[in-house]
Amino acid sequence: MRSYGQFCPIARGSEILAERWTPIILRNLLLGCRTFNEIAAGAPGLSRALLARRLRELERAGVLEIRPKPNGRGSTYEPTPAGRDLAGVLEAIGGWAERWTQLDGEHADPDVVLWSWYQTFLRHDLLPDRRVVVRFEFTRQGRRVRLWMLVEGREVELCRFDPGFGDDLVVAIDDPLTFARWHLGRTAWASALRAGGITVTGPRALRQALPTWNAGPEEHAKMRAERGLPAWDLA
Repeated sequence: MRSYGQFCPIARGSEILAERWTPIILRNLLLGCRTFNEIAAGAPGLSRALLARRLRELERAGVLEIRPKPNGRGSTYEPTPAGRDLAGVLEAIGGWAERWTQLDGEHADPDVVLWSWYQTFLRHDLLPDRRVVVRFEFTRQGRRVRLWMLVEGREVELCRFDPGFGDDLVVAIDDPLTFARWHLGRTAWASALRAGGITVTGPRALRQALPTWNAGPEEHAKMRAERGLPAWDLA
């Protein structure tokens, strides 16, 4: 980390926080990611080499503690009290962005939406008590991407390879911005389907249940209301 050479606390804090990808890494840590792969999953586009470097920088800054796993294979990453104290800073950045910046297509990677759904907003209590496989398809930089949500025993795993049990539902994300707007509570699932931004094929009962597994739309809309921002019609 380069120093600005200034006594100002904003300058000193920016030496740690203003490095590219560092706020995203901190967000993932504060959301409960504790392994290298968990942190990386929430930051598609971040190289593993740069992630390793940023983690070491955060350790040297006293924001993060890196510990070897008990089995000796790999490490765990735990925020220190200083790291946990950054939650309010990141929340303030997010609140400012909600009020003053525009959400558009370049911010709407379905991979990140699915990670957020799985990591933070999954409604385990509403999951089926049998195995269900949901395949999500979308296009990134001209390449078709497939991810699988494997539901089993009311637990979920996001898979980048076909788990091999057959697909119960197929979700085609034709408009990633619509998918992101739904997750953020800005548009209703039914509206996204009618507009053609999302297409779901499979048994009707599962099609109807799928959006209820995500608490994100309701929670995000609630957070916006608490911040005094305009509400959206979720009907």
